[in-house]
Formats: sequence, structure tokens, C-alpha cells
Amino acid sequence: MSDWVCPRCGGDGFLLDEHGDATACECRATRVQRSRTTGVSSVIPRRYRGVSFDRAPVKELSPNVVRPVRDFVRNIDERLERGPGLWIFGDVGTGKTSLAMIASQEAIKRGYSVAIYSVPKLLAEIRGTYDTGSYGRFFEQLVTIDLLHLDDLGAEKQTEWVLEQLYSLVNERYEQERAMVVTSNVTEAGELEDQIGKRTISRLMEMTIQVPLFGEDLRQRWDSSHAASA
Repeated sequence: MSDWVCPRCGGDGFLLDEHGDATACECRATRVQRSRTTGVSSVIPRRYRGVSFDRAPVKELSPNVVRPVRDFVRNIDERLERGPGLWIFGDVGTGKTSLAMIASQEAIKRGYSVAIYSVPKLLAEIRGTYDTGSYGRFFEQLVTIDLLHLDDLGAEKQTEWVLEQLYSLVNERYEQERAMVVTSNVTEAGELEDQIGKRTISRLMEMTIQVPLFGEDLRQRWDSSHAASA
């Protein structure tokens, strides 16, 4: 609850001993984490709540595809400290976002700060900060948050402004060794370079493990099976 006050520190975040020396209260880490995610999208989308390695569509994927994500989850403390993150790319409807959401879901469960955006939505929010004068604060949050999850990279309309924004964000996280989880439907290297820029791709390649995921559209298969049983 937003009006909850820690009974130990009274909401100050620090405890004083008999000598007057201050030490951080146990609630402080939670308070800091919440403040870092204020104003950013840090919630697993409703469709992907409950994603699991043991549920469709992830359980239907090749173990070779799932293994890098399992490794990320298993070693999440180390991965969020310096990376590498994940870049899952391939055909539409193959389970990329579900896999990525498992990684972000685990980070949230472990108390890390996470921001989750489709790239078109993120760019729209960045544009909106120009009107409110909050661009600097918003950008700083995107750079310093423990895990930045970008879905559908390459779906945005390509402009010089888009290239600049994506490069600035990825480059800052690259330099600060902050982890990213990225998904993309664009599978041709040349097409993706045109869409997000060669420099951005170069940094993403270095700061992530690439996970190719090709095959049939699992969404269409699911829709067809349910229509047949209706």
C-alpha cells in the first residue's frame, strides 16, 4: 500500500543506534527500487502474466532455444550486474516475447527494477516527455534501471530522430554495463541495420546473447485449435 510506513524507521529509511550513528533500514532497498520504477512501465503485461518454462508456448520450443533464457534466469544476479543480456529474434508468433517475459518476470520477483516497453510505445513516451519537460529524468531512469526490456525492436518507423534515440539509450546502457532483454521480428541483418542503425546493432550484439527463433506462427495454431473445438 502506498501509505504504508515502516514501523522500524518510521518511514525515514534509516535507523539510529545509541551513539547516533545511522544505518540503512531493511525497507530502504524496497523504497529505492520503487522510486526507480516510478514513471516507467514496470509491470508484466496481462497476456504474459504467469509465463513459465512449463507452459505453452515456451514448453513447445526447442531446448536449444530455451537454454540461454534458463541460463539467464539461473544466473540472474550475475547477469544483471554486468550482462550479457538476451536478444531473441525470429519469425512472428514463435514465442519470443513469452521467453523474454520469463526473464523480466524473474527479475521483478527477485526485487530488481525493470522497465518493459514495446519500442513504438517507448518512443511515443519519449516524445511526450518533451511537452512535460521530464525527458532528462525519464531517460536517466531508462539508463540506470536494472533491466530494460525492449519488445518488437525494428517495428518503429525509421527516422533520424528514432535512430538517435535508440542509439543514445543502447549506448548509455552499454557504457554502464546495464543488462537488456530485446526481441525483434526483423531477421535480415541489412534490414535491421537500416531500421535501427549499424552502431546500435554493434553494441547490442556485444552486450547480449543472440537467440534465433524461427518456425510456424504458434498464435495461429492456437487460434485454429480453439476454433475447431468450439
